[in-house]
Amino acid sequence: MSLRLNPPHRAEHIGSLLRPQKLVAKRSEYEGQKCSHEELRIVEDESIPAVVRLQQEVGIKSITDGELRRASFFQGMFESLDGMTIIPARSLSTFNAFLPYVAIFKMMGLTEDLSIYTTGKIKRTKGIHTGDFQSLKKLVPPEDVKFIKITICGPTWMHLRHGSEYTYDKSVYASDAEYFEDLIRAYREEIDELYQLGCRNIQFDDPTFAFFCAESMITGMEQAGIDHEGLLDMYINSYNAILAKRPADLTVGIHTCRGNYKGMHFSEGGLERIAEKYLGNLDVDCYYLEYDTERSGGLEPLRFLPPNKVAVLGFVSTKVPQLESIAALKARVEEAVEIISQGTPKRSRQEALNQLCLSPQCGFASVFEGNPITEEEQRRKLELVVEAAKQIWS
Repeated sequence: MSLRLNPPHRAEHIGSLLRPQKLVAKRSEYEGQKCSHEELRIVEDESIPAVVRLQQEVGIKSITDGELRRASFFQGMFESLDGMTIIPARSLSTFNAFLPYVAIFKMMGLTEDLSIYTTGKIKRTKGIHTGDFQSLKKLVPPEDVKFIKITICGPTWMHLRHGSEYTYDKSVYASDAEYFEDLIRAYREEIDELYQLGCRNIQFDDPTFAFFCAESMITGMEQAGIDHEGLLDMYINSYNAILAKRPADLTVGIHTCRGNYKGMHFSEGGLERIAEKYLGNLDVDCYYLEYDTERSGGLEPLRFLPPNKVAVLGFVSTKVPQLESIAALKARVEEAVEIISQGTPKRSRQEALNQLCLSPQCGFASVFEGNPITEEEQRRKLELVVEAAKQIWS
């Protein structure tokens, strides 16, 4: 695998953008069963051209639809596959108690949450994100279609949430290996069709890997008798199986963060615990990394970044309106360059700099209500990323 750039571009973003208030209101109606999906779709169609223009105006090249058609970042794959049953109010007793967000749910007094249970054989019988891609193709110039970025929830999401006991019906799948075999096939089929339609830029969103960096989760796993190193290996192998035969001109990235629920995070901990496996063994082209506050740890794990991969450094926060300074962003990029150049194997500072890009640390609206900032503050954050990238990689 050779170093891939453009995409990712020097100035990047994670994908989700603030919804206009009209769409927030309509989505709230839909979630409350007060309007039809067709009525919601009309407002989504009206809203997406504006977020595309926003990205174009500020100079962001990896165009997304802002995830405006989703209630949360992880919607899409699981709900749309045959064999998956949506449970609107699933007991938290079926969720792994050691998960950082489950602990917070319980502190909030919640006893149940919407989730999915695999009750039949997993099959992909229709396109899932293909319609989103085709809609976006109509909103960008033909030469920019290759830059459209489709964001997809990672394959580990439900399994880490419920574990081997509650992810699937044992009469359907006897083991994790059987479950992931069919899930991997479904992901490969989706990616294959996206590619046939012209998609060349895919980003997996998967907080799972950041959660493995949380001391609380590791302790909880050990108390539950779970082999967390073996589980981490299984998740990495599942990704690698999905991506094993991808086309050479398809860029695949992965974003991991520590939670982003209306600006609130769920976990803390640096990448050190998993960095060697995550950066070295996972067969992706680029990593979108969260580095806006101390909860994300230091940059030292970047010493494991192989020479053929890109790190997109999320130094700009989407959780607060205050603007970071360009001087501070430059200093942090320089720190990353020094660490990578002295890593394994050593490389020149110019080579290390060429492996880096800049972005916000997460999306602006991982759930449809969005983070506690305004649309104008969002614009300024994106403009900051673009201007800083121009100055750093001039």
